[in-house]
Amino acid sequence: MNPEIIKSNRRTIELKICRDGHIQVRAPYSMTNAEIADFLKKKSDWITKHRARMKERQQKKAQEPPVQRLSQQDIRALADQAMQVIPDKVRFYAEKIGVDYGRITIRCQKTRWGSCSGKGNLNFNCLLMLTPEAVQNYVVVHELCHRKEMNHSPRFWSEVAKIMSDYENSKIWLKENGEDIIRRIVG
Repeated sequence: MNPEIIKSNRRTIELKICRDGHIQVRAPYSMTNAEIADFLKKKSDWITKHRARMKERQQKKAQEPPVQRLSQQDIRALADQAMQVIPDKVRFYAEKIGVDYGRITIRCQKTRWGSCSGKGNLNFNCLLMLTPEAVQNYVVVHELCHRKEMNHSPRFWSEVAKIMSDYENSKIWLKENGEDIIRRIVG
């Protein structure tokens, strides 16, 4: 196992298994290589289990019929639709949550459904228009709650739950179906 180690000003360590199976560790500058190695040793069972699950999913996907790709015209239409739908949702939920926000941008993204910058600018994936409305609402609420908590701490999830008590259902839906939607734009 040759992990990719990325050190930065962060406070915590993060472990990620990338699509190609390699391991990426993001760690604080203050963490030694020995501490990182110890962390990886403690997580070895988790790594093995998730790599196996990922390989199983990839084999399953390889046996599935090819997905119908979205054309540039389809993507533009989804982006136009999102520009009609998402800002209204943002306004509605921002008022309920009690936060402000900056610019709203709609993009076609391969890895994210939404994001919130430190300045309060919000980005949303136009592919959200291919998800159920409850999922769209969840992504909007999720990003707006980052205006209160710029992390995924228990306090953050508590903020999400105040607005959307059943947010777990949408989170699960995205986990189970999101990759299939994104595959429609990824070669």
